[in-house]
Formats: sequence, structure tokens, C-alpha cells
Amino acid sequence: MAMGLHSNARTRSGKRAPMAEINVTPFVDVMLVLLIIFMVTAPLLASGVPVALPDSRANALDQEPDQVTVALDQTGTIYLDDQPVDEGGLAEAVGGIGCERQESPLVALRADRTLDYGRVMTVMGELNRAGCNRISLVTSGSVEAP
Repeated sequence: MAMGLHSNARTRSGKRAPMAEINVTPFVDVMLVLLIIFMVTAPLLASGVPVALPDSRANALDQEPDQVTVALDQTGTIYLDDQPVDEGGLAEAVGGIGCERQESPLVALRADRTLDYGRVMTVMGELNRAGCNRISLVTSGSVEAP
């Protein structure tokens, strides 16, 4: 309020005094645009492997900070945290995630809906052999009963 008192006052030399107010409207506009961009891109950053997930009416589970994601795409290629795993190298790759510990990390298995059931079970068997006993199957939400 005190800053606005002298906004129309002139100095002795006849020039206008500098205005000491900050216009926050452009700042708010930029922040809202950034918020919208982050809201749109955040779901896309969850997983980089494109997988057509099967539908399910199961309740959503909470994510854990040390969660490991294993994905199988349409061709059957295995990805461990968005990094492709060599053919036959799943056992070595899974050995480095610490499933042998007492409190093993949660493994989220994302498998394409067009894959053979046997292929998914083979990956689950390898995870189990490596000591990963906390495996959750990721699905997309569905509103209709099967």
C-alpha cells in the first residue's frame, strides 16, 4: 500500500519515479502451463515399454519405492526396468535385484495380453527360482464384469 502512494509522483527533475510492483500474472500463467505439461506426461513416464495390458476389475495396489518392473512385450522380449534382457539371461539379471534378501522387493510383472500363458509362466518361474516371491501382475482397469 505504501509503495503505491508515490506511483504518480514525479521527482524534482520532472521524471517519473520507478514503479516497485511486480506483475505476477505472467508467472502464474507459466506455472499453470508447466503444471498441465507435467500432468499429461507423468503417466507416460511410468513405463517405457509399450505393453497392451489385459483388463481386470481388481483393486489397485500401492507402489513401493524399491519396486522392480519386469515387462514382456508383444514379441516376448523381456525387459527389466525398461532395459532389454538377453535371451536366456533373465536368471543373471534378476540375481542383481536382491530377491534373496529377507525383505525382497516387489516385482511388478507387465505382460502383453497377446502372449502365450506359458511364456508368462516361464518368466514367473524364473523369478521364483531367483527368490522373488512377491510378484504382482499388472493389468489395466475395466468397468465391465467378464
